[in-house]
Amino acid sequence: VAMAKVSPEDPYQGLADPALLVKKPRDLDLFDPTEVSADQLKEAALAAEAAALAVKGVTNSAGSGASAGLGGLVLATSHGFVGHYVASRFSRSTSVIAGEGTGMERDYEFSSRQHFSDLDAPEDIGRKAGERAARRIGARKAATGPVDVVFDPRVARGIAGHLAGAINGASVARKTSFLRDMMGKQVAAAAITVTDEPLRLRGQASRPFDGEGVEGERLLMVEKGILNHWFLSTSVARELGLTTNGRGSRNGSSVSPSSTNLA
Repeated sequence: VAMAKVSPEDPYQGLADPALLVKKPRDLDLFDPTEVSADQLKEAALAAEAAALAVKGVTNSAGSGASAGLGGLVLATSHGFVGHYVASRFSRSTSVIAGEGTGMERDYEFSSRQHFSDLDAPEDIGRKAGERAARRIGARKAATGPVDVVFDPRVARGIAGHLAGAINGASVARKTSFLRDMMGKQVAAAAITVTDEPLRLRGQASRPFDGEGVEGERLLMVEKGILNHWFLSTSVARELGLTTNGRGSRNGSSVSPSSTNLA
């Protein structure tokens, strides 16, 4: 309260419109009650590491791990919304080094899921990490010229991240987005369609409601190359003269828009 009193007035801040609040949060199957012991986690990490070290060309381990945990959100507002959900998270990863001397290369592989049974096997994770590292040995620059480029999924995630930042309503409101004047216009090739789906079952970033109690629907952020939407929270939407689309994320006490399951 004391901090609020000395904060500058923001005409856009406030609770979400009651008409937009979710009445009955959906069950998105985000929680798996499977109990995993420390010994099981250790065994999985060691199995992944052993599989990676068995790949030809791999010379050392850079670490292997496994984890199990859960978290959740309870949200209650002064205008009557009360909601909660719990999500579990299981993961396995390993990182290895291939080659020797100045020719050493490092790479990794991981698997992270809401449900334990959906995790990749430790042996598969290790093998993929080893193969990725080994393939890097002897890498060299390609000759300059017009060529077709095939993006690794990890690179594609990075590109999607840049897009998500550019179509974040907060960036648009601050006029820091390079796409701020491109709504309804072509921003990518016609073959590109980008969706954001917060209600996907067992989705890594799924949630039955956002940080303000609003349910977000599946949106075609970019459809056949045309920009259709910004990621919006209540305050950012008001600043832009729009309505929130349920993308408010709560970090500490503040709410700002963000993507969910972007694909």
